[in-house]
Amino acid sequence: MTLEELRRELDQLDGDLISLIARRQSIASQVAKAKRATGSPTRDYQREREVILGVRSRAEQLGVSGDLAEQVLRLLIRSSLTTQEQARVAAQGAGDGRHALVIGGAGKMGAWFVQFLQSQGFEVQVADPAGAPEGTPGIDDWRKLPDLAAYAFIVVATPLSASGPILSELALRRPPGVVFDLGSLKSPLRGGLNALKAAGVKVTSLHPMFGPNTELLSGRHMIFVDLGSETALTEARALFAPTMAEQVVMSLEEHDRLIAYVLGLSHALNIAFFTALAESGEAAPRLAKMSSTTFDAQLDVATHVAEESPELYFEIQALNDYGAESLQALSAAVERLRAAVLTRDLPTFRNLMQQGMEYLQGRRRETAGRA
Repeated sequence: MTLEELRRELDQLDGDLISLIARRQSIASQVAKAKRATGSPTRDYQREREVILGVRSRAEQLGVSGDLAEQVLRLLIRSSLTTQEQARVAAQGAGDGRHALVIGGAGKMGAWFVQFLQSQGFEVQVADPAGAPEGTPGIDDWRKLPDLAAYAFIVVATPLSASGPILSELALRRPPGVVFDLGSLKSPLRGGLNALKAAGVKVTSLHPMFGPNTELLSGRHMIFVDLGSETALTEARALFAPTMAEQVVMSLEEHDRLIAYVLGLSHALNIAFFTALAESGEAAPRLAKMSSTTFDAQLDVATHVAEESPELYFEIQALNDYGAESLQALSAAVERLRAAVLTRDLPTFRNLMQQGMEYLQGRRRETAGRA
């Protein structure tokens, strides 16, 4: 066969693959209906394991890399799970025509919540001077709304600097619905949240531990801060009951102490990494030719961090009452590493590596146990 004939055959096979994927997606939608009818969970890890092992075995019999086959299948499984989860959310959603207000719905996470609430059957209105997502009714300022009684949920999805004052103003209006924010930190919002609590408002506080481009919530965490209103906590958690998100409930103080490490430490580490590279004097093309697996993986994460909002990431570092703790821990760890290397102290270096391995293996076992 000529080169052109071979290419045409590949094109035909690519088309066949897409057709098969579309058929698989259609069957996944039917599986979602069957699971809802029988009350089965959306995700079955044992079933996934059996399917992956079977595909690896079949691939190797055909002379295809088992790793390649597994990677492709995992992508297809993830796509199917996304389809099933979205179908379950739409079918079991608690909206049923009720109204919800998203203050700051033009932002990335606010827009995610607009879509999420709409998929559950809520009639969503957005209050944002930047406008509203296409097809969603909006107003530039929520304060112009004469009555907040119609809203079952009021979501504050504004920047941290604006969220605190908005929560305090909402406390003065005493809306009857559930009020919650989406702040990455709660320290700057403490005054507004406590004002809502004192006013008798059904208030809780959420922190989505995922980005606005997330489609599948399996393996993702949604944090719920318990502010003393059982009704608010229950109703907010019910929004995510049809999803596969792992729900974590904690106190206001516990949240920021842990987030100082989960977000503050990880962000600081990557900022320090790309700052050291940028100031090293080594040109990016030269480093690219000498990259390694570890370097590329770290560079990929650091690139995502560098592309985020400096203002938001500064707030996460500077406005957390516990932020200095994680930064000090990072500084101390780097100094111990530096001292061990400069003094050629192998036992100390080995202990650092051993301690890290034990911690990370323990975390991996815990994660595997939850799955």
